[in-house]
Amino acid sequence: MKSGAPSFDYIIIGAGSAGCVLANRLSKNPDQRVLLIEAGPADRDPMIKIPLVWLKFVQNRRHDWGYDTRPEPHMDNREIECVRGKVLGGCSSINAMTYVRGNPGDFERWKKTGLDHWGYDDVLPYFKRGESWSGGEDEYRGGDGPFKIRPSTYRDPMFDAYLRAADQMGFGRTVDYNGENQFGLARTQQNIVNGRRFSAADAYLRPALKRPNLTLKLKQFVTKLVIENNRAIGVKLAGLNGQLQSIRAEQEVIVATGALNSPHLLMLSGIGPADQLRKHGLDVVTDAPEVGQNLQDHMSAGVAYHRKQPGPFVAKARYDRLAINMLTTYFFGKGSAVDFPGGLTGFTKIDPESDVPDIQLLFHGAPINAHPWFSGIKPVWRDGFGCRAVLLHPESRGSLKLVSADPKKLMHLRQNFLATEQDRWLLREGFKLCRELSGQSALGDYRGEEFLPGADMKTDNQIDAHIRATGVTVHHPCGTCRMGSDESSVVDAELKVRSVERLRVADASVMPDLISGNIHAPVLMIAEKAADLVNQASA
Repeated sequence: MKSGAPSFDYIIIGAGSAGCVLANRLSKNPDQRVLLIEAGPADRDPMIKIPLVWLKFVQNRRHDWGYDTRPEPHMDNREIECVRGKVLGGCSSINAMTYVRGNPGDFERWKKTGLDHWGYDDVLPYFKRGESWSGGEDEYRGGDGPFKIRPSTYRDPMFDAYLRAADQMGFGRTVDYNGENQFGLARTQQNIVNGRRFSAADAYLRPALKRPNLTLKLKQFVTKLVIENNRAIGVKLAGLNGQLQSIRAEQEVIVATGALNSPHLLMLSGIGPADQLRKHGLDVVTDAPEVGQNLQDHMSAGVAYHRKQPGPFVAKARYDRLAINMLTTYFFGKGSAVDFPGGLTGFTKIDPESDVPDIQLLFHGAPINAHPWFSGIKPVWRDGFGCRAVLLHPESRGSLKLVSADPKKLMHLRQNFLATEQDRWLLREGFKLCRELSGQSALGDYRGEEFLPGADMKTDNQIDAHIRATGVTVHHPCGTCRMGSDESSVVDAELKVRSVERLRVADASVMPDLISGNIHAPVLMIAEKAADLVNQASA
């Protein structure tokens, strides 16, 4: 690297959730010069702030890297989308804004693998430090952290009926699934503040950008880590003009580009399976066979019904009302667009031997084809609702495969969903649970005909066929740069890449396995802990 290259103490690659946390925490020390690099644009799209339209980011692939799986052999050979945020704030700018920590047993499971400082008692302070829970601070919750969370405000009497249905079948309820007890049905907790999405960029990055020692580069793509003598000394950057630029890191380089892009960058830099690297003409810095392996994600499938009478969302979606409410939400944080027709989730276990939930339930109060309507112009849809089961701890493992030395060519993605009989059984039983819960008498005033998959689809073979044909990811990929105490893991317990000095990975890719629920909150926690590890190393 040329001696005249610009330099910073720390270079953070990726301004998604983890990168925003790291930029904030590391730049608190005014003597540390921090550079944060993001390949996507600023989060100026007004739709980002309006909670109601989050699903459009999935449907339209807006602000997305464009990953789709290869044909999935256990899902009717479908190519399944895997939306990943390409915008400031990353997935926290386009996701469903659901805040779930997981179960204490998840982190105790990590600890039992030799990750001594990643047990529940170790990570709880980082969860609490990062959050500001509207219910206030207690033994389990934080009250004054940067990331603000409140319960869903969406009101639909059908969801109250679902809560009564949970009581009828003994499913149970929980007051706070991020507190003492995760099991049961509860209102979803969301990062929505004053009626608008509150992303990691809002919570962590914007306040920190006032600091003169923090620099943000947008729409600039890191093509390679610069490694000399097994030490990361900087990055190669494709700037706005397309020309490559070298930037030096005096202390550390931290990769935080997510479960799909972090292993890609490592491979492009010579860290990965040696056979893949050599095949594409890349020099091998260190043979790390697990880079890009151990890929896990949450698969889901569900049941849906017509509503006997239109729900409250139908009236809100009329063109004129919707347009007014979108503007009111964007400018004032008020109106019906401040939330979306959901707001309920639940956690349970099918396998009696499991010590953590193995199924999560998600609910929707409108059909997937809901759209703006107006009499005489576009007809209203037939209203419906449904419940989806999520397989929380799959045995199946996927992988990412390098296809080119060109940094702009995405890797081949194979999730390998439902590859084991245990996975298929659990999701099948989870689907049956959705149907049983939705069939309770408490929902009798709302439940019309079952149209997905249909009441006549009853046998295990029919249910399995329905899951293969309609199952969708919940967008929680992780594990591709696995953290572990064993030498074959990609990073160690301090998130340091093995065999390469001054290089860490801190994002969902380091998770050894999936936690019991949505993974955004654990990613924030990992980044909070990573910042402490980095600061301790420099002290």
